Amino acid sequence: MATTPHFLTLPSLLLASVMIFLLSSKTSAIGINYGTQGNLPPPQQVVEFIKTKTIIDSVKIYDANPDILRALSGTGIDVTIMVPNGNIPALANVENARQWVGANVLPFHQQTKIKYICVGNEILLTKDNNLISNLIPAMQSLLEALKVSGLPDMKVTTPNAFTVVYNQDAPSESRFNDEQKDIFAKILEFNRQAKSPFMISAYPYFMVDPNNVNYAIFGPSKAITDTKTGKTYNNMFDAVMDATYSAMNALGYGDVDIAVGETGWPSACDAAWCTPQNAANYNINIIKRSQDIGTPLMPNRHIDIYLFALFNEDGKPGPTYEKNWGLFKPDFSPVYDVGVLRGSDTGPPPSSSEKWCVAKQEATNEQLQANIDWVCSQGIDCKNISPDGICFDNNNMKARSSFVMNVYYQSKGGSEEACNFSGSGVVTTTNPSTSSCVMKNVEGGSVHGT
Repeated sequence: MATTPHFLTLPSLLLASVMIFLLSSKTSAIGINYGTQGNLPPPQQVVEFIKTKTIIDSVKIYDANPDILRALSGTGIDVTIMVPNGNIPALANVENARQWVGANVLPFHQQTKIKYICVGNEILLTKDNNLISNLIPAMQSLLEALKVSGLPDMKVTTPNAFTVVYNQDAPSESRFNDEQKDIFAKILEFNRQAKSPFMISAYPYFMVDPNNVNYAIFGPSKAITDTKTGKTYNNMFDAVMDATYSAMNALGYGDVDIAVGETGWPSACDAAWCTPQNAANYNINIIKRSQDIGTPLMPNRHIDIYLFALFNEDGKPGPTYEKNWGLFKPDFSPVYDVGVLRGSDTGPPPSSSEKWCVAKQEATNEQLQANIDWVCSQGIDCKNISPDGICFDNNNMKARSSFVMNVYYQSKGGSEEACNFSGSGVVTTTNPSTSSCVMKNVEGGSVHGT
């Protein structure tokens, strides 16, 4: 769960405890953390709401609640379940792990799509040596129990409240701290062998600079250029993700996939930067990251991301922010709109015979920049991809180029020739819009969209 991280101190580095969502060829998904601390509707109502009223297609829960798993049966929604922290020592024994699988997985797996099994939650932060020493043995036992039960495709991992020596001027120089480097190496080795992702919690909220809030919430801000790689960052989330990758890579595990088990922004707290508008802006841009945007060091990489959280949970202890992470109130009304409600104006509409022009996957950055320069010289309004524009993403040349290519294509009535762009453009019927950037389309000769 979202809690204040533990910060380190070293000269010349901003040291942060970073509480940090899809692999490049997979379908994008919108994941959500479904917590239950508060006066919330029963699971059957919650799942019915998710399935019929939202476009959320992946849910993470903090236990293996049978009522929730039964409610999710037959929905097609991907599910992540969790082994409670207190069960970890016992599960280091393979027979106990088999019993846990028999009680919590086997009764549901044929109808409920269990994707990940998380062993504990942020165990290293507990500083409980009994839990920490049994974590990897429990993961190994659970993996073996799944194989013996004929479920080798379920992925086992553990969510980490990631303590990283974070270099804000050079994210590529960020590293695991010396005290935890060995345990992280063992977790990463397990992830590699099990073909499961290294799961982290990413919370720029806990690292926010009060003088530069926009950098944390994807707002207009001064970009940071990595002094080592020359890569440019216009938001903290991407920098934190690349810091994570760099720390992994420094230990020899840059090939291991990454999943973001939690990330979000509270709509209320005891500071001025917790507002529904800021929370909406942050989460809209996180949802864009589910479209395989990647980061400067991991371009087009797919990362599973789970937003925190589905509901405001009034039963959670602690400061104001702990109760205000939700997209929705307990009565299912939205706290703010990020486009996950079906029929929402904020999110991309479904497409069928509609058409858009986008850049080809193999188009080079030189071709993409040339397309932008040419289109903008043809009298096309390019303000939406300017630094203050709603479709600006400094780290995604393809998205910016596709936007202006599509504007030109639509201005020409959707003719095939208008999407050639020297072979770098392609017409698609798959809506390329994101929650914050809706692209016009052509259907039956008419132009739709904004």
